[in-house]
This record gives sequence, structure tokens and C-alpha cells, in this order.
Amino acid sequence: MDVTPVASADRQVIESYGRASFRVSGIVHECAILVFTDRTIPLTVRAIGEMTAETLAPLFARAGGVEILLLGCGARMLLVPRELRARLKEVGIVVDAMDTGAACRTYNILMAEDRRVAAVLLPSEV
Repeated sequence: MDVTPVASADRQVIESYGRASFRVSGIVHECAILVFTDRTIPLTVRAIGEMTAETLAPLFARAGGVEILLLGCGARMLLVPRELRARLKEVGIVVDAMDTGAACRTYNILMAEDRRVAAVLLPSEV
């Protein structure tokens, strides 16, 4: 599904997503990804239960630059592990879990509004 908004060339735009891949600013990723407004990082996690502060170290390194983390959980919304939610709150990041398609669309809207947003996107099918 094409979800491309109008955005400046220096921004990471989620152009499309499928069950097993994402296209962000022209680059296809066939794994989970962490999308910031200025770069995209592949992740080794395959499920929400595998996410820890360590697996999301690049996010915590930029905590002051991110106020909202959208968590695309796959085919459906799942609960964020309590420890991860608490760690994010400690550094001032609000996490919002949803299905991956909704996270892709929401990220593009918030990014276009110049919000300090990042998204962790898990494929719907692994």
C-alpha cells in the first residue's frame, strides 16, 4: 500500500509497506526497522517481546530528539512490555503501539508536521 506524503527530500518517508518488507525513501528493508526522520536503521528483533532497551539502543542514544515512538507490532496491536514502556518514559519518550500499517501512516503524518517522531516497524509476516 502506498502511503507517501509530501515531504522534503532530507526526510525519511515510509513509501510503502507489505507483509514482509518496507520501502523507506527508496530503500527496501526486509526486516524490522527503526525509522527516524533523518535515517532508518535495520533491527534484529522479530517480535515485540524481543524488544529491550539494548535492542533499541539507537533510539535511547537520541532520546532528547524523539518525543513519540510509534510501535508497529505487526498484524495487530500488542501491549508494550512494561519494562520497555517504563524505560522509554524515563527518557521522556511516549510510546504508542498499533498495527504496523497504522504506525506507517501515522509516522508519515507526524513527520510531515515536523514532530519529533520515530517508529519501530515489525513486519506483519515473519
